[in-house]
Amino acid sequence: MDTSKLKKFAQYARRTLLEQVKGKLNVVLALHSAARRERPQVVAELEKLINSSGREHVEERVAYIWFNRFCALRLMDVNRYTRIGVVSPAEGQFQPEILAESKMGHIDEEMVSAQVRQKVLDLLAGRAPSNDSQGEAYRLLLVAVCNGWHESMPFLFERIDDYTELLMPDDLLSGNSILAYTREAMTPDACKDVEVIGWLYQFYISEKKDAVFEGLKNNQKITPENIPAATQLFTPHWIVRYLVDNSLGRLWLLNRPGSQLAEQMEYYIPPEKPETDFLKINGPEEIKVCDPACGSGHMLTYAFDLLYAMYEEEGYDPAEIPEKILTHNLFGIELDERAGELAAFALTMKARSRQRRFFNKRVKPNICVLDKVSLSPEELDEYMTAVGRDLFTHGLHETLQQFSEADNFGSLIVPKVANVVDVLATLESKDMSSNLFLAETHKKVLSVLRMAEVLSPRYAVVVANPPYMGGKGMNLRLSTWAKENFPSSKSDLFAMFIERNLNLAVKGGAVAMITMQSWMFLSSFEALRSRILNQRTILSMAHLGARAFDSIGGEVVSTTAFVLENAHRPDYRGAYMRLVGGSSEAEKMEMLAEAIAQGKAV
Repeated sequence: MDTSKLKKFAQYARRTLLEQVKGKLNVVLALHSAARRERPQVVAELEKLINSSGREHVEERVAYIWFNRFCALRLMDVNRYTRIGVVSPAEGQFQPEILAESKMGHIDEEMVSAQVRQKVLDLLAGRAPSNDSQGEAYRLLLVAVCNGWHESMPFLFERIDDYTELLMPDDLLSGNSILAYTREAMTPDACKDVEVIGWLYQFYISEKKDAVFEGLKNNQKITPENIPAATQLFTPHWIVRYLVDNSLGRLWLLNRPGSQLAEQMEYYIPPEKPETDFLKINGPEEIKVCDPACGSGHMLTYAFDLLYAMYEEEGYDPAEIPEKILTHNLFGIELDERAGELAAFALTMKARSRQRRFFNKRVKPNICVLDKVSLSPEELDEYMTAVGRDLFTHGLHETLQQFSEADNFGSLIVPKVANVVDVLATLESKDMSSNLFLAETHKKVLSVLRMAEVLSPRYAVVVANPPYMGGKGMNLRLSTWAKENFPSSKSDLFAMFIERNLNLAVKGGAVAMITMQSWMFLSSFEALRSRILNQRTILSMAHLGARAFDSIGGEVVSTTAFVLENAHRPDYRGAYMRLVGGSSEAEKMEMLAEAIAQGKAV
């Protein structure tokens, strides 16, 4: 995929949307604005949010919400997942198809309410006063469509009855509008693969990422709110395939030696000799795959393709397979709400591409966005008294306090509670609605336990491109916490994730990662290396060195991709490929494919 046009567009879109949202905010917050007269409660909510989070945060959030929605709608338009083009014109036309149809009196009754339909028709017929009747009508249609998608994709399309509607950009129909540039960048060819959304997100935050790294030069630590921008990096598809083929794909082929799946796994490395000691699974529904730093979901979308082939081999009804995969198999964990939304959207698009009626199923992908939750001692004490203190073990009590800094520690949090599934089921059965204070505490307790459940060791496959951040960039609290909880790998986030992922996998499960190569050599990682070599098994490794990511120039990041088995087999001979000589992503990709095809792994 040619990403240069996407990068230029995403960076332009962020600057433009921020400017437009700022302008709208000035108008809305003016002392005698129309919004204050017509939507006083919404304006009050907006002012409250600005006071608590800051104006810049609100502007960033709203700008990105609309960027997200415009890109998602464009992708669905191109792939004909929408009944009618919402942001895209019909062939030979210039205006969005939904507006052109409305001008002829055709408005989707299922998507647009009767009240909104009448407003739109009045505007377009000149029966309602307006300085921009077509623009106003289109904005009404756009809000209605987004609300219509809420039922199928609530993670991306929250109901728009708040300040996000007030702050929607005005110019959406001209040749210089943000939608015109969206259509130009997101060509039909680019929209063939949902990974376009991941690239757009990486480029959208790239200027903020540059600013964070510029701050590092002046010894400015990376704060929790900037961790996502500083650590997001889209993984090239060939690396994803190597990791997933040799973890998820390998597990399937060990359990189904007669499978034809190997034919579609270009980067799969077969074992030297038949194996008997491996994780046994009875069917595809038993395979849980987790990406604990899932970003926009690139690892998971390829895992979806492999899992679909597995279900097909087992003879499942094609109409049921997408729902089964999203319900039973794929789990993503993410610190960044925006990236988590995109991961859920990407998986939903994968499912819809396989099943026409998938949107009607209202299936929500298993993407957990970690959120900080604080519970005071007084809250917990009153709550424990209400539900029964015998339930509150020391481990549970500790777990309920572990997520107060989830925005800083993310998936590295290791829940202390042992039987989280049982405790969660017990507490979910409690009805606290009669007591307003306890109801709010109950909601927070359940939120913590659901996050703890996702972070428990239950996965057959853990695959990740974890965040990279050395001690120099860590804020004081993160640095201190790392030393206390990950003494063997505290020097960098990626190394802590190696250790953490091994704890997320079940015994005999696979951990597949791409990380910085430094853990292979530096003395600061000696304890981590010792743990891997003496307690786990390296199944394969592709030592990539520098220039494996074209999106990062020069020698900035030197990497290695590897697959570990969460069991110790001292006599196992892994496959190793040295690819440090390649001078570009394309060269390394060819070298890896050639080494595997010709059996040159050593």
